Amino acid sequence: MKQLKKVLPTLLLAATASLANAQHQSAPGDTTLTKKPLKLVHAEPLYIDLIRDLGAHKGEKEWNIGGGLTDNLGYDQYEFLVEYEWAPIDRLGLEIEVPVTMYSRNNKDRNPEINRPSDRIESLKLAAQYTFLVSGRLQTSLAVGGITEFEMTDLDRIGKEELFHGILLNPFLVAAKRWGSNFHSLVYTGPRIFRPFGHGEGRTDYEVNTSVHYMIPGTRNFLGVEVNKQFTSEGFDMVIRPQMRVTINEGLMIGIVPGIPVSKEKERLSSFVRLIYEPGHRKLRH
Repeated sequence: MKQLKKVLPTLLLAATASLANAQHQSAPGDTTLTKKPLKLVHAEPLYIDLIRDLGAHKGEKEWNIGGGLTDNLGYDQYEFLVEYEWAPIDRLGLEIEVPVTMYSRNNKDRNPEINRPSDRIESLKLAAQYTFLVSGRLQTSLAVGGITEFEMTDLDRIGKEELFHGILLNPFLVAAKRWGSNFHSLVYTGPRIFRPFGHGEGRTDYEVNTSVHYMIPGTRNFLGVEVNKQFTSEGFDMVIRPQMRVTINEGLMIGIVPGIPVSKEKERLSSFVRLIYEPGHRKLRH
């Protein structure tokens, strides 16, 4: 009996450790808790970017800071943006963005006060995107989403007019496909419906943005081209944007985008740079 009393605590301790180890390794449903739904890597265009990665996983987040310059016929246009995007649940991306546009006179402007628009905080932009299909067999992802922009009045009119002068709605569809290991294509399309608060006429435009990229094997770097096409009541506009994305470190990338308009009636060459920061990014297997 005395020997049993001595051995019993040791046996109990060993049994407890063994049980805990077994539960940790093969508890029922344990793999289900950690397993994430399928997500394909797609090259995302840099100028008209997505709300979040297609097939985003819960907890993903990203900061973007962008800046650009466009040479218009009578003035130069400077654009800046700050945006934050995150995935509260698997496959759902949300975004909030504040874009700012400023203008300056250039040497071609003979009537600067007449031709040059006023500086403005463009809008408060809220957006959502849901990936409803991720097919490993087809290497394809499909998503739907919507952008709501509360458009703001010019900076020199704040205090004299209402802060928000209209709302812009942009429902959209995204289709992306991988061709082999390194080539990617994407289509982003939908109407842009503006409705003013109060007086003034609304308008409806339609945009079709297409892109093709080559992703350098073993990296997140890519080279490609994005083509932004817009159909308006005034006609058709198209801008070709060659682009490249370069990884600075695991969670920080920079995108460089020149713009070449097909028609130079409204604008000439442009440039745009996007700094992309993904806190806590983990490398995703291609």
